[in-house]
Amino acid sequence: MRKTKSHRSILPALLVVMALVFSGPAAFAGGDWNDSGIAWKSYEDGLAEAKKSGKPVCLIFYTEWCPHCTKYSGVFHKEEVIAKSKDFVMIRLDKDQNKELSGKYGPDGQYIPRTLFLSSKGEFQESIHAPREKYLYFLNPQAPGELLAAMDVALKKK
Repeated sequence: MRKTKSHRSILPALLVVMALVFSGPAAFAGGDWNDSGIAWKSYEDGLAEAKKSGKPVCLIFYTEWCPHCTKYSGVFHKEEVIAKSKDFVMIRLDKDQNKELSGKYGPDGQYIPRTLFLSSKGEFQESIHAPREKYLYFLNPQAPGELLAAMDVALKKK
């Protein structure tokens, strides 16, 4: 087979594209959930703190491999979310490492990310969810509006 001029120009271009793809910044697995700005708790510690403080719980299930979770993690860097999180006990659980709890808090499936609210007594507040018919506890992963609205409702119910 005779190499043409176009074959010789494709290979360097392909190598440049591959170099850019593989040398770009590595994605943070599961996202950067703003551990310095949000006081994330374990499940047990969070429930104990909620009972003691009287604050409602914001419970989030995610996984390290989920692209929607990575996007959703960015919402927790928004100033309004950081401020409102101080009125909650914030719990974030990896679904893969907490299968039993994920099943317990999966009223309409175990999809991710999934955001649920519990009263300060640890009671699941099933009525606090996104305004849709399916995947009720999947909040917009790219903007804080649905999360903030749900937080407002949870604060009124305490």
